[in-house]
Parts: sequence; structure tokens; C-alpha cells
Amino acid sequence: MKPNLIFTEFENIAKQLNIKIIKEKGNFKGGYCLLKEKKIIVLNKLKTDEQNIRSLSKVFAQFNISNIYIKPFVRKLIELENANKTN
Repeated sequence: MKPNLIFTEFENIAKQLNIKIIKEKGNFKGGYCLLKEKKIIVLNKLKTDEQNIRSLSKVFAQFNISNIYIKPFVRKLIELENANKTN
């Protein structure tokens, strides 16, 4: 699956969880935060699509997404991050 399609799938998941995704330039890795009770994922524009997809996978591995439909390939990326954080 192409990176832009994977990213679109992650945007759909974020919408379902009421999380805003922001892409900015800077010297940071990216991740999830709460800002004045708003859920936000900040991604670094300077990182590759693959790096940002991995960041999104790590973020969504923190959430209960079992009741959300996610395309199998994207769900597998998230599950791999879940497995990596337990090892």
C-alpha cells in the first residue's frame, strides 16, 4: 500500500477518535499530546512518510481501536508497534 494511502487511513482513524493531526517543521520526532483538552498528533514535515507512518502506528497502538474498522494492512502496522512496545 502506498504511503499516502496509509496516511489517509490514519487520518480516518484520527477523525473517529476526535484527534487532530498536524504536520509542522522542527527538530522533534512527533507524537501524541493534549493541548487545552484537545487531542493532537504532531508530525514532523521534515521526516519521511515512512517515519511519520511509524509515529502514527506508535500513537494508535496506545488506544483501544478494537471497535473501529481499520484496513488490515494498517491494523497490522499498529499491532506490530504494540508487539514492539511489549518486548
